[in-house]
Amino acid sequence: MPATTDSSNTVRYRERLWPTFGWWFVAAFLSAMTAAIVFPVWSWGAMVVPIVVFALVAGWLRSASAVIIVSDTEFIAGPAHIERSFIAEAQPCDKAQSFAERGPLLDALAFLMLRPWEPLLVKVIINDPEDPTPYWLVSSKDPQALAAALNSQR
Repeated sequence: MPATTDSSNTVRYRERLWPTFGWWFVAAFLSAMTAAIVFPVWSWGAMVVPIVVFALVAGWLRSASAVIIVSDTEFIAGPAHIERSFIAEAQPCDKAQSFAERGPLLDALAFLMLRPWEPLLVKVIINDPEDPTPYWLVSSKDPQALAAALNSQR
């Protein structure tokens, strides 16, 4: 989806949930460890295999980074989207609330767009009589700003 839209549908909020440095470090470390595994069998492979493994893991990490967009008419969270008219309320969650929402308070019908490298989330209450999904849980770097964007102009 393009970063900007026509003037009738302005983007109010946008963020990409990139993996944190720690995830990239682990990917690089594990890729480097493949050299120790491959070296006894194929010495040239000790140089080639880690690069290939890191490229594959980096591609996976990049594809796992979701984009969140709030426009005047639509809310997009990763591959899912919903018209804002079906959003009743958005509630930002602190760390303790986020932990509880992901665990003991989780409704099995909820839509989850969670990333393990983002500990905070926003609970988006859905008000659509035809949709059995009661709410969405969406990871966010800035849950206050995301909730404010979703709650504006309702």
